[in-house]
Amino acid sequence: MEQRKLGTTGPQVSAIGLGCMGMSGAYGPSERAESIATIHAALDAGINLLDTGDFYGMGHNELLIADALEGRRREEVVLSVKFGAQRGPDGASLGFDGRPASVKTSAAYSLQRLRTGHIDVYRPARLSPDVPIEETIGAIADLVHAGYVRHIGLSEVGAETIRRAAAVHPIVDLQIEYSLISRGVEREILQTCRELGIAITAYGVLSRGLLGGHMQGGVADVSDFRAHSPRFQGENLRKNLALTEALRRVAEARGLTTAQAAIAWVAAQGRDIVPLVGARRRDRLAEALAALDRALTPEDLAALERAAPAEAAAGDRYPAQHMAMLDSER
Repeated sequence: MEQRKLGTTGPQVSAIGLGCMGMSGAYGPSERAESIATIHAALDAGINLLDTGDFYGMGHNELLIADALEGRRREEVVLSVKFGAQRGPDGASLGFDGRPASVKTSAAYSLQRLRTGHIDVYRPARLSPDVPIEETIGAIADLVHAGYVRHIGLSEVGAETIRRAAAVHPIVDLQIEYSLISRGVEREILQTCRELGIAITAYGVLSRGLLGGHMQGGVADVSDFRAHSPRFQGENLRKNLALTEALRRVAEARGLTTAQAAIAWVAAQGRDIVPLVGARRRDRLAEALAALDRALTPEDLAALERAAPAEAAAGDRYPAQHMAMLDSER
């Protein structure tokens, strides 16, 4: 497995990471045994970066990962954990909390659920609107100095916030959505990260399944995040699936599946970018891993970008109320 470094001060990680959110209900029901088998298959294939959040299934995802890692060598795994997203008993979003006391409380619970003595990369899920980023990062820095956290990351924040955070403590990576049809990071954020020696861990590389080549119609399960996403609604979905069809034709002409082409495109944007694939099943994981076997030429990249141009997606990537919470979109 090819290795890439998370920023100038971060750990070496596999060229792609496994995003585990979908194993805890975000995209509808998942099968526990298959989820654990998929994590095992990822580790066996050389993937060492596992990404989770304490709010994924309200702790379910961390407990699942802990079970999957039972008997494995802890030092062989890089655990990336997001915190701060507040949820009600019904799963409703209640905002974000980046207060120092909340940071440390969240870390304590994550360490317990993950059954580990340290978190490799700890990051606020979003910018807390009422808490200066300096206070949030300062609290994580306290955890670093105490040995509970190894490195600090960020998620979905803009260039100014990245600079302010990096002035408090070294930041190893920014987690943000990046795909052929979600390229806002290219406007300013990517340049800022490169200037500061911060890597990108890119989630949504398949645009939540739109670019996976397996979706035929809408999402009926209301527990699935996509049932409420503008890109999966009505005319927006029709237009976006047309983009996927155009991408499929280009990919197949190069011996790739649609998903493989989309993953390979993100991976080709720089060695400081690590795609996170959200596979919940071993067959989808195997498909994603095969994307690393093909080096795309400049001509391949250009053809893929013509098929699915930047800003061509119909609809925002989140509902309006969630888009308003994204510092990265301001």
